[in-house]
Parts: sequence; structure tokens; C-alpha cells
Amino acid sequence: MKIGILQTGHAPDELLATEGDYDAMFRALLAGEGFSFETFNVVDGAFPAGVEAADAWLITGSKHGAYEDHPWIPPLEALIREITAAGKPLIGVCFGHQIIAQALGGKVEKFAGGWAVGRQTYDVEGKELSINAWHQDQVVALPDNTKVLGGNAFCENAVLLIGGTTLTIQPHPEFGAGVIRGLIEHRGGTVPPPLVATAKDNLEQTTQRGAFRDMMVAHLKRQTAKAAS
Repeated sequence: MKIGILQTGHAPDELLATEGDYDAMFRALLAGEGFSFETFNVVDGAFPAGVEAADAWLITGSKHGAYEDHPWIPPLEALIREITAAGKPLIGVCFGHQIIAQALGGKVEKFAGGWAVGRQTYDVEGKELSINAWHQDQVVALPDNTKVLGGNAFCENAVLLIGGTTLTIQPHPEFGAGVIRGLIEHRGGTVPPPLVATAKDNLEQTTQRGAFRDMMVAHLKRQTAKAAS
């Protein structure tokens, strides 16, 4: 199965040598499942020829806002709608979660409640799962035909299943402690200091990122099998 990674942002330069760019983080997260990958740097204007360029699609995180005026956002939204219409499996994480919801009729905004940084705990289909997050924007209105699979008091719409073929996740299964540490050091200046301090304290706490990884793998394989049948 070939997964097309739509990269919508780049990791800080200081993290590239140790953690890799955002697409590399997903390649590492999803390794060992028989997937192949091709990255399209849509943030730099590099788009696939069409939805048939991959069997399934994944949209990364980004420092940008889904509602911001960037020339690559309208064609990305159009591509999301084409992928959805074609019934291709699609996953979005953080910005990817937000831009998919926006493209399909939901609403994203800078959340008045502020930031979620570092280890957060969510109720996902009745299970308490902890995972790293890094966001201020949130999906505040859902597209049609959306089921909320997980959330918490701060972020109600954290894990969404849209139309059966699209899975979106607000936090970051691909972020280990090293990535959060690097983001604190190099992009933490806009985050309130108490949140940064808590994130630092929790850096070595256990997360269940593997459970989110398994959810992503199951979604990709299940939806691809359906599409092939």
C-alpha cells in the first residue's frame, strides 16, 4: 500500500538532524506494516498529479493555521474533497485534522481557551489514552457525517471519523519526548510559561502513542481493503 504524505509544514531546523522532518516522523511511526511512502511538500507548492497517485493519504501538522491566507491552502482543500469523493483512506494529524474538517464544511479557529502542549489525556471510545499535543487552533464545528471518537474537557473534537473513510487526530502520535523537547526550546516562546513548565515536567511520562498508531494502521488497512473489494 502506497501512502501519499501531504506535508503542510516543516520541523524546526534544529530538530531535523535528530528527529527528521514531519514526513520522516510518520514514516518511522508507521514502519513495519508493508507501507511505502511518497512525500508531497504541498506547503512549498508541490502537489500530486491527482488522487490516484497513492492508495491512501496522510496530512501532517504545520505551524500555519487552516484559516490563514496561504496560496497552497485552497488547492489542498480541493484535493481533500477529491480524496473523500474518491473514497480513498485519509488521515489528518493536528493541522491535518483541522484542514480536513474545514475543507469538508467544519470550522477551525484559534481556541479562546489557549494552548495544549505536551502530554494530554483523552477519552477515546471509552479508554483513557495519553499522548503529546502541540496546538492552539481547534475544530469547533464538525462537518456533516462526522462521529467524534475522542476528546477531553479542553478539546472536545480531538479524534474524528468523517464519512467512514477519513480519520483525523488533533494530538500527535508521531511526536515522542524528543520532539516536544525541541519544540519547547525552539518554538515555545509563544506558549504561556506555566504550560511550558508542565510540559517539561511530563516529558518522560508514559504515553499511549502506540494505541493511536494502531488506530491509524487499522484505519488505513481496513479502508484500503474495502476500496479494493
